[in-house]
Amino acid sequence: MRKRMDLVGLCIVSGVSAFGGGTLRDILLDRRPFFWVSHSAWLWVLILTCILAMFFMRERHLTFTEKAIQIPDALGLGLFTALGTQIALDLNMPAIVAALMGVMTAVFGGVLRDICCNEIPKAFNDHQPYALLAFLDAWIVISLSAMGLQEWFVLSLAASITTILRGLAIQFKWQLPHHSHIKKN
Repeated sequence: MRKRMDLVGLCIVSGVSAFGGGTLRDILLDRRPFFWVSHSAWLWVLILTCILAMFFMRERHLTFTEKAIQIPDALGLGLFTALGTQIALDLNMPAIVAALMGVMTAVFGGVLRDICCNEIPKAFNDHQPYALLAFLDAWIVISLSAMGLQEWFVLSLAASITTILRGLAIQFKWQLPHHSHIKKN
């Protein structure tokens, strides 16, 4: 909405953000049908949410909304990473591939959204440990799965740990080292 898109643009960019990471994962894993085709009700949820946002959101709401969405986003980071990793494990992918598929599932929708909006992807330049936490989440899933634990327990625990860590990262403003930390001689 900051880019002042019309309803069609808003729906497309929101769809890319919501479904892009999982779709890319499904393409790379040659998994058909795509998850949003199998669960098409989510397309209606997306469209209705975008319509409501167009009617009810105003520019003064954007800052509040961006802050308020961080906690549900933290939950999504944990869940989507864990699920994406598990999907790859179920297809007998090597652990590193499963980990990257989990990260891709959770992070790349936002990356694709930013690219569509002609911005440097936030995941690459905001210095927060977002993708790093997803990578950790994936390895928790892989490790617990290797122990033979129940899938529901593995997914719940991994997603919970990542959600909590992301919440702490937001609260305490954790940052990764970046170019401004490098001193020039």
